[in-house]
Order: sequence, then C-alpha cells, then structure tokens
Amino acid sequence: MARLTKKQKEAKLKVEDRTYTVAEASALIKDITSVNFDASVDLAVRLNVDPRKANQMVRGVVTLPHGTGKDVKVLALVTPDKEAEAKEAGADYVGLDEYLDKIKGGWTDVDVIVTMPSVMGKLGPLGRILGPRGLMPNPKTGTVTMDVAKAVSDVKAGKIDFKVDKTGIVHAAIGKASFDAEKIAGNARELLTTLVKLKPQAAKGIYIKSIYMSSTMSPGVEVDTKRFTEQ
Repeated sequence: MARLTKKQKEAKLKVEDRTYTVAEASALIKDITSVNFDASVDLAVRLNVDPRKANQMVRGVVTLPHGTGKDVKVLALVTPDKEAEAKEAGADYVGLDEYLDKIKGGWTDVDVIVTMPSVMGKLGPLGRILGPRGLMPNPKTGTVTMDVAKAVSDVKAGKIDFKVDKTGIVHAAIGKASFDAEKIAGNARELLTTLVKLKPQAAKGIYIKSIYMSSTMSPGVEVDTKRFTEQ
C-alpha cells in the first residue's frame, strides 16, 4: 500500500466523518487540493440501477454552466459544405477522409468527435478504435447532427456526456480546482439535477445511493444525497 505524503495526511484529517452539502464540499475540495497543477474536480454518483437492463441504463448530456475548465479538442468529421461552419464554431480539426485515414492509423488525439448522419456509415469500421476511448459519435449525445456548428459550440462551452458504468456509478469531471467554490458547486448541482431527471421508471427504492466529490489525488468528500438540489 502506498504511503501517504504529509500533505495527503493533512488533507485526510480535514475531511470529517459526515456528509457535506454541495457548497461545503466544493469549498473543502479547494482547501484539500495540494498538487502543483490545476487538478480536475470529479463527482462519483452511485445509482440504484442495474445497467445490464436496458430499461435501467442512465445516459445523458449536460452543459455545465461554468464550463469544464478544460480546453476540449474537437474533431468535426464533415462534408466540404459544412467545413466552414465547423471551423467558425471552434472545431480544432475539420475534414473527413484524411482524418478517417489518420484514425485508422491509430490517431485519437481529440476529446470529442462531431459528425453528420451521412458520415456515420464511414465511422462504423472504426468502432473498435473509437468505442473503447469513448469517442464514437452518438445521436443521443448530440454529436451526430446536421447542426454541426451548434454541436461544436456546445462542447466547447462545457457540454459533457455521461453514462452509468457496469457497477452503477456515474463518473464525471465537473471543473477545475482553480474554479471558485461557487462555480464548482453550480456545475455539481447541474449534473446532479440532470441525473435526477433521468431516473428510469424501472428503478425502485432510493435512486441516488451516494455522492462523492474529489479532486486529483485528494480524499473523497461525501455529499448529502438528500440536500444537493437545495444547498
């Protein structure tokens, strides 16, 4: 077992054995983050669902009001008539066949791929490369659309997609430790409120079992599941 550093021990001592409101957790995360880079702030939300059942799968998108703090690299795989609007919207890479060839060769140095319905047929053979990396465009997340400009600008503005994993947990980055605590809290509330709206009808009992907020290498801070929408 790895030994804790002095700063990690100090951070752990600051986290009390109780649940915190979103506002309290956001402020505490800033206080206990001590790495020498701008750490990511993440939420881990355990849901009372069985992801193996289609009617209990939780997946969606949310636009964080204060952005992610990350410079998201967007590839727009579009036909020539859509290239100009994709570039104007802020796509980092724009094109089609040349980028399909690069991906076939193993290039995946992007965070999000936006494309058009007519191009999806060409992406099918690349599923084994893009799928495991979470890069395959999907109409449900708004990344397969004719409104390419809106899709690109939404992603650049802080739109993220999330999906419950096989253990029933949704993991999502909601900002950076350099954000004001109020901005971290605002982003957290937006994600949590969206998750509540997506509760499957087949999910019985308590839907959100636990919520933990953490930053890179920090201890987890447990958030009160009963109060997150109000506090």
